[in-house]
Amino acid sequence: MKTQYYTATSLDGFIATEEDSLEWLFPLGDLRDSGYPEFIGEVGALGMGSATYEWMLRHAKTVAAETGSSWPYAQPAWVFTRRALPPIEGADIRFVKGDVRDVHAQMRAAAGAKNIWIVGGGDLAGQFYDANLLDEIIVQIGSATLGKGKPLFPRRVYHPKLRLVSVRQIGSGMAELRYEVCKG
Repeated sequence: MKTQYYTATSLDGFIATEEDSLEWLFPLGDLRDSGYPEFIGEVGALGMGSATYEWMLRHAKTVAAETGSSWPYAQPAWVFTRRALPPIEGADIRFVKGDVRDVHAQMRAAAGAKNIWIVGGGDLAGQFYDANLLDEIIVQIGSATLGKGKPLFPRRVYHPKLRLVSVRQIGSGMAELRYEVCKG
């Protein structure tokens, strides 16, 4: 069982625009051509920040067009937020706040032998990293630049904390890098 941050980023290191838009990402490749189908099959629980969740609410039609459902996850999801957010009917969503360590134990119990996916954003993934709970970073780098926006991983991480374990080309517009987070 691993806790993984799986995401996509622009070439200049942003996962979303300043307005939390992911529209730049969709023209770059087909999700089915990436490692996502295999990845999601190994996920037992999800963690996401409120900005990611709210983007999904605002873009339910876009998400449905890309994935087949406005809430494409069968797994339980923990949404980290300090605000009251509306639930999605039929989705197993738990709104939480506070230290990620406490919530991680709940996520781990729900995931069983499967992995935990930290969907986004970068700061939430960074909180799991800071708590020494993040095991892997899988990032798809798109052939687009945003100039500014929401950073991929707003933490300083120096060698040898991340070990590159694989590189994969996805079509002509994306590359997937997989890093192991070295502990100890």
